[in-house]
Amino acid sequence: MKYLVKFFVVTFLFFICTHVLAEQKIAYIDMKYILNNSKAGKEAQDFLQKKLKQGQKKFVETENSLKKQEADLLSKKANLNKEDYTKKANELRKKVMLHQSDKRTLIEKITKQRDEARSKLLDKLTPILQNYIDENSISLVLEKKNVVIGNTENDITNIIVNKLDKEISSLNLK
Repeated sequence: MKYLVKFFVVTFLFFICTHVLAEQKIAYIDMKYILNNSKAGKEAQDFLQKKLKQGQKKFVETENSLKKQEADLLSKKANLNKEDYTKKANELRKKVMLHQSDKRTLIEKITKQRDEARSKLLDKLTPILQNYIDENSISLVLEKKNVVIGNTENDITNIIVNKLDKEISSLNLK
């Protein structure tokens, strides 16, 4: 009899716990979509892409100029003495190294700005997401890329994008 009572108590607790856990509300969100398609995210992405394209255009022009200088130097090699040729070749190498350094610096600067913009956007997103979770009694929010299959009603991405757009429209990158 003692074991029968224990069995019923354990079974009863198991069903209660299962029922409580079944009532948990789970949602999922596509962070990549939010970062790329919110107003602030798009604006930051467009700004950084424009800056990169401008830099690349400048670097292509510089590279073409350096190639012309190299071709001129090679064509004049027979007419120059060894010291002059070495001096001009070293000057050209310094220009190439400076060009490569400038290119690397631009890429690092854009990467740093992209990371800062992402961080700012995530800082603004966190309280918006937390408020939404509290208002709608959501227990768990998963990243969409980690969800194999789910009901589209549980996707809160567009709702969060709209709330984020109302909260912040620009990151004011410079």
